[in-house]
Amino acid sequence: MAKVFGPFEGDRSNLASFDAIHPNREAPVLRQIDGALALDTILWGVPPPAKASRPVTNVRNLSSPFWRSMLNTPERRCLVPVTAFCEWEGEKGAKQKVWFGRTDTPLFAFAGIWRPTEDGPRMAFLTTEANRIVGAVHPKAMPVLLDAADHDTWLTGDYEAATGLAKPFDDSRMEIVERGV
Repeated sequence: MAKVFGPFEGDRSNLASFDAIHPNREAPVLRQIDGALALDTILWGVPPPAKASRPVTNVRNLSSPFWRSMLNTPERRCLVPVTAFCEWEGEKGAKQKVWFGRTDTPLFAFAGIWRPTEDGPRMAFLTTEANRIVGAVHPKAMPVLLDAADHDTWLTGDYEAATGLAKPFDDSRMEIVERGV
């Protein structure tokens, strides 16, 4: 992780691999704490404004006042390291996972945001319009994948610069890495 994201603080220099990350479970994140990048694990899913709803895992409406306050505060942004992500394909009752990865690096990051809650910090990641490769399976949306050169802009840039990164990732640098698992 340090090779991809640079030096960071934390009680470990690396994390054991996660088989998968699911909502309401811990996920690794890198975030700015007192001006330094720090590795942490945070529960995936931000409590919504309405108490009756389940936690929100994916953020698409960046102009919503609920998300805008986090997006306007660089300290509330984080990198969510991943090696692949999945979308479901097929008919109800016979759906299978389709895993997507990048062709240029085995480890990359989603653009994430986090907030403190009564139960500790919680995070979600941004989504955007699907590119061609993801859209063939899941036309609605895809995670916002960041290039290494964009990490600093995401973590420290102003609102316009940071949210300007929320766009479909280049198809030529992505591939389906596994189907049906």
